[in-house]
Amino acid sequence: MQELLISDQSSDTFCTKLWEESGQDVAECYQCGKCTAGCPLAPAMDLAPNQVMRLAQLGLENEVLNAQAIWLCAYCSTCSVRCPRGIHVAEVMDALRRMARRKGLPGAAKARRVAIFNDNFLATIKRFGRLHEVGSMLLFNLLSGRLFQNADVGYEMFRRGKIKLLIGRIKEIGEIRKIFQAVDKRRGQECPEQGGERK
Repeated sequence: MQELLISDQSSDTFCTKLWEESGQDVAECYQCGKCTAGCPLAPAMDLAPNQVMRLAQLGLENEVLNAQAIWLCAYCSTCSVRCPRGIHVAEVMDALRRMARRKGLPGAAKARRVAIFNDNFLATIKRFGRLHEVGSMLLFNLLSGRLFQNADVGYEMFRRGKIKLLIGRIKEIGEIRKIFQAVDKRRGQECPEQGGERK
């Protein structure tokens, strides 16, 4: 078993960075486990949501940013609603994903596929103003190394007219691009304004 070196300074520094990114004070978590008990994806995760919170509290940045759990979170907010401390755990998971991406840590296996899907989805919306299912899924299958995954279902949906090969852009594509520019500008700031003051 790997020995973990923990210092108060690294813990405080990471908790502060995470608070600045998410607006959530992970130090408030007292490990009741309600987030994990309610999480529909916890059985598929390498670390349960409360374990992710604990690693963050301990300042174990590399361990938490390399966890597949942060990528598997569906942001359903069940954990956030159940938290007796009022911590928006789903927002913490989302913030950890953003931090991992900035460090070039898209994860492995399932986590890598989630990152690929997310990138393809957003790129399609940015380009067309709406989702192009066929193009998005073909690119996802290609980049994830599963070229013919769900090809039978895709063919059947196409045959029944449920999906189209070609898609047009929406009329106000400029408005969609402004949204993406605003998000990119916000991400470029060192400390995005979130929440209020830290407790």
